[in-house]
Amino acid sequence: MSSWKDNIRKVTPYTPGEQPKISDVIKLNTNECPYPPSPLVTEMIEKMDTERFRLYPDPEASLLVNELAEYYNVKPEQVFVGVGSDDVLGMAFLTCFNSEKPILFPDITYSFYDVWAELFKIPYKTVALDEQFKINPWDFNKENGGIIFPNPNAPTAIEMPLEQVEEVIKNNPDVVVIVDEAYVDFGGHTALSLIDKYDNLLVVRTFSKSRAMAGMRIGYAFGSKELIDAIKAVKFSYNSYTMNQATIETGVAAIKDDTYFKNTVSKIIETRENAKKELKKLGFSFTDSKTNFIFATHERMPAKEIFEKLEIIIENYKKGIDIDNNNIYLDTDHLIVSGTENTQNTWMDAKVDGVAVTPRNGKAVEINSMWYNSLKIMENICKELRRKQKSKKICRTSKTNKKFF
Repeated sequence: MSSWKDNIRKVTPYTPGEQPKISDVIKLNTNECPYPPSPLVTEMIEKMDTERFRLYPDPEASLLVNELAEYYNVKPEQVFVGVGSDDVLGMAFLTCFNSEKPILFPDITYSFYDVWAELFKIPYKTVALDEQFKINPWDFNKENGGIIFPNPNAPTAIEMPLEQVEEVIKNNPDVVVIVDEAYVDFGGHTALSLIDKYDNLLVVRTFSKSRAMAGMRIGYAFGSKELIDAIKAVKFSYNSYTMNQATIETGVAAIKDDTYFKNTVSKIIETRENAKKELKKLGFSFTDSKTNFIFATHERMPAKEIFEKLEIIIENYKKGIDIDNNNIYLDTDHLIVSGTENTQNTWMDAKVDGVAVTPRNGKAVEINSMWYNSLKIMENICKELRRKQKSKKICRTSKTNKKFF
């Protein structure tokens, strides 16, 4: 007997970076800006006319489009804006990649690309990076239905020289080439200057990294008028009012404060370069990062070896281990149980005459919070090493574990 479930689209979704529900956390998992937005953004919010919120926003987001056009010295009809660069990229996938030929993107890159391809039923092939984790532009010289790559790439942090980017565009004139420049402000060279030369080029940017506005969700793209018009047509066939009034106005304010923007980027670059020096002293090596993160490895402990050791630790917890009669094991609810009434495993282990003063046996929150954090780290390592099945398995364990915090 058939079921409605037989007609449901089944996809493996993208897993967004976790947003902690507590403050005072040094958060590195989604490469957000460590500094607040421009003071002009705060000022704009404080004086915002909330009475206008009863009205629909401008579907063209003209204020923001015009401000971006003026700042980047392009025409307004060459600008498209959306709810974060993910929205812009998703619209671009839906608009530009409609061939039966596979689209091409790097095998180590932003993990949303294959999700969109599978969601929209777009055939795709990945292009392998070389031994130095660089994108080889000549690997795109093959039959394809479109091309997308970040520049600088993530997670490798490596920039492809602009002349090589142009080679990819020039050698593929019959398909759209999307250059995802989420991190370009941190030392990269933009392909924006090429949009008047190549009408098949789309350059995508975001306010999330360098402009400290990830929470406002502003993405934008530059391209030929014909290409931008095509993406707009798809957008207006799906949702006319994607950007709200507050976002549009604060986005304009952020663009106007160019001095604050450049100072913020400069501080992040300085921090990155200082971090490189300190990591090098500790035996780490890394790519020449042109982003706000560092892609590093250790000279004595490769990621694969770290992964294998962590895998053994997790499996041993599942099986149960006995250290000094503490009987440590993973319960059916995926929480770690440890200790007995008089043997404990946390820093609160004071005893008087052999009796625990503050018993911490059982499912101590200190141990399980570290266990949950370790599972999330392991999940991310799995993704980087392309261990998809293991990643899903660990993700299920961590989600069950998280319910208890």
